[in-house]
Amino acid sequence: MAYLSNYTNNFQPEGDSSQRDYYKGNQFGNYQFTSLDDVINQFMVAYVGEDKMISKISRTDVQFHAMRALQELSFDTFKSIKSQQIELPPSLTMRLPHDYVNYTKLSWADSAGIKHPLYPTKDTSNPFQVRQTSDKESYQFAGESEEVADGGFSVGDFSHWMKFDEDHPDEYYKSEIIGGELVFSHCTRPGFGADPAFWGHVVAIAQPLDVSDKDYLTLEANALAVDYETIGATNPGALHPGILRIGITSSIPSYNTYGFNTASAQVTSPNKSIDIFDVPTVDGAVGYVEYLSADFQATKEINNIDVRDHNIVWITIVSFNDFPSPSVDSEFTLKQTNKVNSVSVTGSPEGLRLMPKAGNETESDTWKNYKSTTPSENNNDDYEDDTYWPMKGNRYGIDPQHAQVNGSFYIDQRFGKIHFSSNISGKSVILDYISDSLGTAAEMQVHKFAEEAMYKWLMHAVLSTRANVPEYQVNRLKKERRAAIRQSKLRLSNVKLEEITQILRGKSKQIKH
Repeated sequence: MAYLSNYTNNFQPEGDSSQRDYYKGNQFGNYQFTSLDDVINQFMVAYVGEDKMISKISRTDVQFHAMRALQELSFDTFKSIKSQQIELPPSLTMRLPHDYVNYTKLSWADSAGIKHPLYPTKDTSNPFQVRQTSDKESYQFAGESEEVADGGFSVGDFSHWMKFDEDHPDEYYKSEIIGGELVFSHCTRPGFGADPAFWGHVVAIAQPLDVSDKDYLTLEANALAVDYETIGATNPGALHPGILRIGITSSIPSYNTYGFNTASAQVTSPNKSIDIFDVPTVDGAVGYVEYLSADFQATKEINNIDVRDHNIVWITIVSFNDFPSPSVDSEFTLKQTNKVNSVSVTGSPEGLRLMPKAGNETESDTWKNYKSTTPSENNNDDYEDDTYWPMKGNRYGIDPQHAQVNGSFYIDQRFGKIHFSSNISGKSVILDYISDSLGTAAEMQVHKFAEEAMYKWLMHAVLSTRANVPEYQVNRLKKERRAAIRQSKLRLSNVKLEEITQILRGKSKQIKH
């Protein structure tokens, strides 16, 4: 049977074809390993069945625990034998291997084949460099594009905007563009019919935006809200707060401009409520910015407005002054109050991903500056030049990690690359690293020194995950597993007494304890 193959190969008659095939092939030394499939098969035969500790289990479960055991033992028990060597390119980078888990050593080889160890640097890195706006105050996101036409009101007319106040006389309210700025004017107006009170209007302009290819929007506005001050009326000097809102709506604003419900059955404009800004951010916040007359003129921004479920939305600007209801101020003078300097809506089809700075997509300025500069450890003057060598005693306190001329490296986990210092350019770089032994099917094998540890691991892993298994039995299996792993480590350490003795014979110095 296949699972007994490892125990029968060693007893083949002399001249058997398997030995001939072995010496003619290229898989030398494989006899010291047992494949993971054989370990699983042999475990199923020896440990699973009637009158055994494991009466029944699927092979899939055993395979899962066997692969986990192989991973864990690869990290601290099996010998790390994987390595790669490359000629370092001008970019001073090396790609991490596909089955890389951690490195054990990095070095470069000289013309004599001697390896010179490299040391990790902690003094630099390759951070993600964010693309910023020209004023450095805001970030830019992937795929951003300006969606608002004439958001700076430079055209001088409303050719790109829709006004929702054109059916009413200008003496009560007005929206106009003056000197590249959107200006709203407001005042009270007299009542009529059953409405003897005085009241004001809500003014809105809007522009449709095609967001069918966008996921998220960022809204930015620069504006100012101004009080309406009554002069020479029944309530002179009264201040009526200015309110200005700019946001995203899913439908066209209302043409209704009435500031509040009147006795003449005139219903307050829905534009006065924040409920019209019904396209929220990904966090559930209302998608608008608000300016009150207590604020200074400023730039306000709201990010991540979620338009994934919309094809058309409206950028809507709403302006009004908060006149009381009913108003006691009878002044009908139209005055400029709220103003908008600019409105910007940028859309991103890529979601919330920040954009890297142009030219720094893969390498930040920090790393570019580091690798283009000759590091201090490469200045051999400190060790050989007569100018510095006579300075005996002046080197006290030197940091040992910098007292070397071999070079340094940094691992960039974001791009999966190793970056090297400039003095390594063009050299042969060697990476010794640890894998989890699951990279390819051929790697899934266990050294025979650790085979018993695999069986003990599987026994403990299987029974510790089952219900109704006594705790003392699980603890006993855990101790057996620990002992088997410790024994495997001693075997795999490959310590030879004669080699140690030979090394000690060459030592003339007393060994201090």
